[in-house]
Order: sequence, then C-alpha cells, then structure tokens
Amino acid sequence: MKNNFIILRSIVFCMTLLNISYSFAQNPIVSNVGLNDPHIHIFNDTAYVYASHDKSINNGKFIMEDWWVWSSPDLVNWTKRSVLNPKDTYIGKEFSRCWATDAAYRNGKYYWYFSEGNEQAGVVAGDTPVGPWTNVLNQPLLSADLTPTHEYDMAVFEDNGEHYIIFGVWDYYIAKLNYDMVSLAEKPKKIIINNPHGPYNLDGENKEKPTDDKPFVHKYKGKYYLSWGCFYAISNNLYGPYDYKDSVIKAESFAEGFDAPTWPTGFMQGRHGSFFEWHNQWYYIYCDISQTGNRYFRDSFISYVHYKENGEMATLKVDGIGVGNYQAKQGKIEAENYFRAEGITKQEYISGFVIKTTAKKSYLNFPNVKGLNGKSKIEFQVYAPQGGAFSFDIKKDSLNGNQIGTQKVSLKPTKQIQTITINLSSINSTENLYILLEEFSENQLLIDSFSFLN
Repeated sequence: MKNNFIILRSIVFCMTLLNISYSFAQNPIVSNVGLNDPHIHIFNDTAYVYASHDKSINNGKFIMEDWWVWSSPDLVNWTKRSVLNPKDTYIGKEFSRCWATDAAYRNGKYYWYFSEGNEQAGVVAGDTPVGPWTNVLNQPLLSADLTPTHEYDMAVFEDNGEHYIIFGVWDYYIAKLNYDMVSLAEKPKKIIINNPHGPYNLDGENKEKPTDDKPFVHKYKGKYYLSWGCFYAISNNLYGPYDYKDSVIKAESFAEGFDAPTWPTGFMQGRHGSFFEWHNQWYYIYCDISQTGNRYFRDSFISYVHYKENGEMATLKVDGIGVGNYQAKQGKIEAENYFRAEGITKQEYISGFVIKTTAKKSYLNFPNVKGLNGKSKIEFQVYAPQGGAFSFDIKKDSLNGNQIGTQKVSLKPTKQIQTITINLSSINSTENLYILLEEFSENQLLIDSFSFLN
C-alpha cells in the first residue's frame, strides 16, 4: 500500500512538471509546488492567496526561500502573480525561513506582511494586490523583543475600518495598527483563551504548549473567531477573552485517500490557514500533506465552512473535489456548497444543512459542473414545511444565459423531503449552471441537494 502511494505521488508530481492538467480533483488548489501557510483575500472580486513556499518535494526540513501571491477568478483556476524575495525586504539577503504572511488594503495601498522565520515580522507595500512591492521599513514592524512570545505568523484583521495585527505562538498578542499600516498604534495586548486545545494539547492539559503558532481572526454575525490551524475559539470582543470551542477537522472529515500520511501528532497538526467569505459563501484554506507525503512540502486545500445555529462551525470535508468545482458523477451535490448566491441563507436543518429562500426571487450558481455527458435531468431534494408554489429555471453561464430547463411546482405542506425532477436540454459535458428560484406565495423553500440523471 505504501509503495502504491509513493508511485501515485511520483506520477502526479511528474504530471505537474510537464504542465499536464487533470480534472478529477481540485484539491490541492495548485498541486505539488509547495504553496502553503495560505491566507486568501478578495480584492476587486478576485481571490488572492498570500502564501509561503516550500522549496522542494525532497526537503528534509523547512526550506522556504521566498513568498508568493497567486490569484483566481473562481477558486479553481490559479495563476502565480508575484514573488517577494527576502533580499528585497529589510532582511536584505538570501534567507531560507520565509514563514507565514498576510495582506491588507487601506487608502489605495496594499500591504503584505511577512515572517522572518519564528523571530520577527516585516511589511512591504504596493499599489496593486500583486505589487510591485516597496520596502517601506528598513527594520521589522514586529521586533523580536516586543512581547514574551515570538513575533511571527501574523494575521491582519479589519473591523469597522480599523486594522489589527495578531501574532505569536502558544500565547497570542494583538495590537491596533496606525493609519499608515506600518506602525503600531498601541502596545500589544495578550489574548486570553479559556480552556484552549491544540495539536500538542488534545486533552487540554498541556499548559506549556496550549495552542499552536499561526493565529487568525475572522468575524461572523457579530462574533469574533480566533483560530490556530483547525482549532478555534469565539468571543464577543476582538481583544477577548475567547472561549475554546472545537476543531473544524475531525476523523470523519476525510474522503478516501486524504487521511494519511499526516503530521507527527496527527491529522489536526499543521493546518495553518485562514477563513474567508466570498459571494455569500464561507471557506477555509489550509495546509495538507496527504498528496505529497512530506510535511516539509505542503499543499493548500480549500473546504466549505457552514455555521451551526449556535455559531459553532460544522465539521468540514477534506476531499479532492474542493470548492467551486462539482462532479455530476459523484451523486448528489449539496445545495449549501454553491459558489455564488443571492436571496438565500444557509440553515442547519435535520441532520445537515440546506439553503432557504429569503426573497421572492433568488438564485444559486454552480460553475465548473463536470461529468454531465449523457445527463438529461436534474433532480432536487427539497423541503416545503408550509407548502407553496415555486418555479425553477436552469440557465447556463449567467442569470441571463440560455435556459436549459424550467418547471413550476406546487408542493404540499409536509416536513418530509420531496423530489422535483426537471428535464434538461442542450447540456455540455461541463457547464456553469445558474438555478433561478421564484416564490409565488409567502412560504419559503428549503433545498437540500440535487443530482443529475440520464
């Protein structure tokens, strides 16, 4: 089994070197190039990943000689856009510990923050999300003697027009940035986390290493989420205190072939990354080594994030399909895993999640739907607890694209799942599908999933 894995890994790596594309998977987002420690920001309706770069699949330790920016219009197709060399920063020389980064935008400028190993942190600035970059400080923004922790692996968080920098290992610190984005407006403050767990502290008893490095902060429905890899805590206040909640990755997360190999302490170690929102959908991008087999040559995966009614995040799925990318042959496609949507909300329902219409007219977009050869029908699994009349229009490429299926239905009030089947015409093997919904009553429709039939 081990030999088969090594052979498969070598084949995939050679395909990458030869620039051969393969469409059966989208995770990793960029395969076998060492893209890791990823933070995604959405600028001008484009996704930019600011990342570290493991040098080689032959690495026997962390060798990271520069930082990268890649961009994508759809989270599926990625292009390398920018490289930052340490000699072009205050470091001023070749350097092999170019650790995690993050980026921010303010007043027409983009700021790219970077780690000098596990010691200090700096910043460069540019007029575009991909530079060119200017060394605005000839010294670290976060110096090694600033706090009791190590000043690296930073996250930059914007809240109500103000920016904050969060950094450290085991203990995290936070400070507000000045309007210039390259200096601190205050002395960093320690963030208190109640009952923390982490990859070295699975039972909550390790007081020496309670969390991890690589903190990150995001906000959802007025709550602040502080994460370190796949572990997270929640607070009503940005500065804390935070209450530890859970890990978003568990044993049941993994599709076949994605649960091993992994890090020395297990599959929850090393999941450095970030949470982000785009088009009314939430995602988590994170490190993975299941396809490279080498903890020193990491890939980046993206998974959908769904929030429970109590604000906690549901266990996410780790697989090769990824996001913004759908396989008709996989069976049912979960409606909550859309790429773009308006007039809907995601809702925890029965044993999973559904999308619920919140407007008279709404839509869902599923681009890159593959494996449609021979498919002639689409079948929806829906709930209509109050019943009602609804219409479905299936279009290609845009909201005003060619209609390939339509149906108006009257549904009886029931808590049981109901099936709606719509004939499709003029469908290609790969499509960018828009599902347009209209309500003809005050009642709301809940869509659980859909699948394609011959």
